[in-house]
Amino acid sequence: MAAFIYRSAPARVVFGEGSLRHLGRELEMLRMKRPLILCTPEQADDARAVAAALGDAQPSVFAEAVMHVPVAVVGAAVARARESDADGLVALGGGSATGLAKAMARELPLRILAIPTTYAGSEMTSIYGLTDGGEKRTGRDDRVLPATVLYDPALTLSLPAPLSASSGLNAVAHCVEALYAADGNPVVSLMAEEAIGALARGLPEVLRDPGALPGRERCLYGAWLAGMALNVVSMALHHKLCHVLGGSLNLPHAQTHAIVLPYAAAYNAPAAPEAMAAIRRALGAQDAAAGLYALGRALGVPKGLRELGVRASQLDRVADLAASQPYPNPRPLERTAIRELLQQAYEGDAPLAAQ
Repeated sequence: MAAFIYRSAPARVVFGEGSLRHLGRELEMLRMKRPLILCTPEQADDARAVAAALGDAQPSVFAEAVMHVPVAVVGAAVARARESDADGLVALGGGSATGLAKAMARELPLRILAIPTTYAGSEMTSIYGLTDGGEKRTGRDDRVLPATVLYDPALTLSLPAPLSASSGLNAVAHCVEALYAADGNPVVSLMAEEAIGALARGLPEVLRDPGALPGRERCLYGAWLAGMALNVVSMALHHKLCHVLGGSLNLPHAQTHAIVLPYAAAYNAPAAPEAMAAIRRALGAQDAAAGLYALGRALGVPKGLRELGVRASQLDRVADLAASQPYPNPRPLERTAIRELLQQAYEGDAPLAAQ
């Protein structure tokens, strides 16, 4: 066994149906009396209901979180936090709300309590992202890691089945890249394989019966493990492509991940046999990329980037941006091969390596 370093996330996790009722207790443990609750406009009513239920606490609500964390929105949220004299941040929702809280935590000395309502996994990582002028940049900063995470499967019941599918595949993508990460280790590999299996089982259950908690709980468990894996290791080609696509073309984050995933896996398959074996085991498939593609089809996520409104003429610039900076990846990064990967993802046919 090769030597490795494993770093555990210091977050406190409260998991299970009804966990939201412990919010007051958790805020008290963090000594938050005037938290600012962050959410998207679509979850404003939920945020106000949470605020009203806190009783003695004096929360404010900022319901303007959006995808890809534009710097202008961060500035407005920071101003609101200062105006309300907030002493902490509560991120209610998916990656947009959590991402906004993280960006704010880099500017303000405020801790974060995250309440995920999707399977994004951002709540378990020290990774942040910002979009400025159509370009998305990411980084790591321990200040942005939430101090406490409340996982309540009941809060995901309102997540429509199609969004559940794409959000869950986003979490699967974290695991796939963790399995072949340059700085991976056996602990992360165990978590990643377990998470893929939980999500591959739970997501079809959610589609069959969106109102049943067991499938939702399984998916949230998988998302938690996926986020932990994402936090420990470096991501590779798949995440780079999705960040470029999302930041430059303003594509929906989870759906972009869901589409690109099998093609990125096929690209790296020849250079990552152990990772592909773990994916095959978790999916019960004969081929990793084919299994990921089949899972996407079974869940009904968009097949190709063209379904998200991408134009073929935009792919050259995406390939240029993705190949412009070096980053760890099992297979060498070749601009021509990346452009072909993007073409496959645009068309939406089965990955060539999996046909």
